[in-house]
Amino acid sequence: MLERFLLGFPGQSLSAELRDLLAAGLAGVAIYPRNFRSLPELLDLTAAVKRAAGRPVLIGIDQEGGTKFSLGEPFTSWPSPAELGRLTDPSLVERAARAMVRELRAAGLNLNFAPMLDLAINANSPVTAGRSFGSDPKHVARMGCAVLRGFLAEGVLPCAKHFPGHGDAAVDPHLDLPRFDGTRERLLARELVPFAAAIDAGVPLIMTAHILLPQIDSVSPASLSSELLETILRAQLAFEGVVLADDLGMGAIARHYGNSESVVKTLQAGTDIAMLCHDWTLVAPALEAVAQAASSGQIDPRSAAQAHARIERLRERLCEIDAKAPPPPSVIGCPEHRALAAEVCARIGEAMN
Repeated sequence: MLERFLLGFPGQSLSAELRDLLAAGLAGVAIYPRNFRSLPELLDLTAAVKRAAGRPVLIGIDQEGGTKFSLGEPFTSWPSPAELGRLTDPSLVERAARAMVRELRAAGLNLNFAPMLDLAINANSPVTAGRSFGSDPKHVARMGCAVLRGFLAEGVLPCAKHFPGHGDAAVDPHLDLPRFDGTRERLLARELVPFAAAIDAGVPLIMTAHILLPQIDSVSPASLSSELLETILRAQLAFEGVVLADDLGMGAIARHYGNSESVVKTLQAGTDIAMLCHDWTLVAPALEAVAQAASSGQIDPRSAAQAHARIERLRERLCEIDAKAPPPPSVIGCPEHRALAAEVCARIGEAMN
């Protein structure tokens, strides 16, 4: 069941425990600024992950551009999604996205937790401020799909987030569980439009939101809800890729569920891979809980087999990516990329005038 987990970890090197998990089949790792202090350290770290795994493995990072979820020097500084959303030229956004992830691939990364497709409806939202392409569903869909195309063209997997969108929720899910009181009809007409477009464009992964939608499922938040994941995302929107549950250690889940309980529930609901990213002490109990749930039949074997097949298809894509030589590290922060970033900023400035 290790393939059902993607883990964050402390420190700037791999522990013996993490190396063993990677060798035994862990889906992958999420890397955060705490894990490296320089580009050489990041290069050494991603290389170490690949050596430990001995096979294609997800190595993800948050690089949204212009937000707190962005990489600093020597990486090129890109405008935020909110700034990009002022543009009307998806081709320019796609060029920027290609350059952005070209640098990620040069650093040994193959997964970017982006684009964010939540709509910017609530001006005071701690989730969407600066991180959303806008409030118009069709415009967010156009910009999001431009980013998807750019990522895929450069061999980095995009992960659209946070399904089904935070709507006009005002609570930060890092702290507690947001609530969205919109109806199913409202969701389909607005919040889900960008996700449907991303699915049509071939997005390989979708990350779920920790948010309660009582008009649809009054008991479980979206990341633990089979109604949201199986009925709407799988059946209604016809998504056949990998469903990734956002970090289950976040306050939205941790304040309402035990760690082991939430991990089992999200897999039961239709999640393929669960993330645990910021508290390593949660990992061993979660792994044990899932192993016990699987052996006792609490996790449906047919559902587990379907998840395995989806994860294997994703690994095949990673094999194709690994078969192509990555760009050299010299592309990171190169003059060409910085000139493109300046061009994009100038176009944004023109759009604001």
